[in-house]
Amino acid sequence: MSNNSVKNLIDFIKKAPTAFHAVAAFKEILEKEGFTELSEKDVWKIKKGGKYFVTRNASSIISFKVPENDYKGFYIIASHSDSPSFVVKENPEIESAGKYITLNVAGYGGMLCAPWFDRPLSVAGRILVKDKKGKGLAAKSVLVNVDRDLLMIPSLAIHMNREANSGYKYNIQKDLLPVFGDEKSKNGFMKLIAESAGVDEKDIISHELHLYNRVEPTIWGANNEYLSASRLDDIECAYGSFEGFLMAENKKHVTVHAVFDNEEVGSGTKQGAASTFLKDTLKRINEAAKRSESEYLVSLSNSFMVSADNAHAIHPNYTEKADPVNRPVMNEGVVVKYSANQKYTTDALSAAAFKMVCEKAKIPFQIFTNRSDVAGGSTLGNISATQVSISTVDIGMAQLAMHSPYETCGVKDAEYLVKFSKEFYGCDLNVQ
Repeated sequence: MSNNSVKNLIDFIKKAPTAFHAVAAFKEILEKEGFTELSEKDVWKIKKGGKYFVTRNASSIISFKVPENDYKGFYIIASHSDSPSFVVKENPEIESAGKYITLNVAGYGGMLCAPWFDRPLSVAGRILVKDKKGKGLAAKSVLVNVDRDLLMIPSLAIHMNREANSGYKYNIQKDLLPVFGDEKSKNGFMKLIAESAGVDEKDIISHELHLYNRVEPTIWGANNEYLSASRLDDIECAYGSFEGFLMAENKKHVTVHAVFDNEEVGSGTKQGAASTFLKDTLKRINEAAKRSESEYLVSLSNSFMVSADNAHAIHPNYTEKADPVNRPVMNEGVVVKYSANQKYTTDALSAAAFKMVCEKAKIPFQIFTNRSDVAGGSTLGNISATQVSISTVDIGMAQLAMHSPYETCGVKDAEYLVKFSKEFYGCDLNVQ
C-alpha cells in the first residue's frame, strides 16, 4: 500500500500546531484548488458548479462544492480542529525561586497530563494587534508560531516524591507550569511572541496562545505500521476526509467538508458544532439557489452527515478495558461507533449507509462500543444535530493514547479514510 496518504497527513500536522494554523493550512490548499472564499459579512453569490469556503473565528472552516444541476441534498463530513492542550493566560510570567521564569497556563480539554513532562514544547496561536491602517478602533489577527524548542515542564525527581510511580493527581497551577527561562528572561515572553509574529510588542492587544509538543511525527514498528504524532485526534479525520472531498465529484448533492473548533470543551461556542455555523452555511446555499424554506427542509431529509472523530483501539496492556466483542485495532479499517445512550449518532439506517460505502470503496471497517459498565465520551455529531437535523453516522480511526500530546494510529488507516471519504462524497445514498 502507498504511504502517500500518511505522508500528506504528517506534512499537514506539522503545519497545524493549533486550530488557527489548521484552518490557515486548509485555506491555502483550497485557494490553490480554485475555491472562492466567502465572508459571513457579505451576501453570497453562488454559481452552479462553483467551489467555495467560509471561515468563522479563523478556527473553523466549511468548504463546499455545488453541482452543475439542481441538487437533492447535502453530503457532509464534519470533524474538529482543536485538541487538548495548555492555554497561556494573560500576564503569563511567574517568577520562581528568584532564578526561573515560568508561564501561567490553564488546561484546555480533557488531557493526559503525564506525557507533557520532560519533552520540548513551544507556543503557537494568534495575537490581535492594532491595525494602524484600519478605520476607527481597528485590530487584526496575526498567526504566530515560535518555531523552536522553547519550553519544558520538568518532572519532580523520584527522590523528592517516592510515590510518583504509585499514582499522582496533577495540579495544573502547581505541577504543570512550563519553564520559559532563567531570571534574565523576565519580561521577555511577549517580546518573543511579537518578534515571532513580526509585530511591535506595544501593538499587541490580546492573544490566544497554546502550548504544543515539538516532537516530530514518526512512523515506527517492526513493519513501519504505526504513526505517532501530535493532534491525531482529530486532524487525522479532518485531513483525510478533506483529501477525499477534493477528489470526489457528485452531480446530485452539494458536498460539504466542515471542521469545527472547540469540540474538546463541549462545542458550545460561536465556532463550535453547537453553533449556527453549519446551519447558516446550508441556509445561505439554499437562499443563493433561490429555494424556499420548505425546499430547504426537503433537502435536509435527502442529506447525510458523517461525524468523524477518532476512536479507541484496543490497548495491548489493558485489553480488559475494551468491549468483549467489538474491539477495534489499528490498521484494520474505519471504525463505526455505537452508543446505546445516543452519545454517538449511529443508528441502523446510518450504519447501513456507512457499511455500503465501505463495501463500495473496498475498504475494511470495524465496530466500536464501550464496555457496558464504562461511560463513554461523546463527539460533535449529536451536538451538531441540535442545529441541523440530518441522518448521521459516527466514525473514527482507531488510535492509542487519545488526548496525549503524542498519539498513535495505524499507517494503513490514513489511506482507508481517504478512500472512504472519496466514495461517500461521490455516491448517491438511498437508505429508508
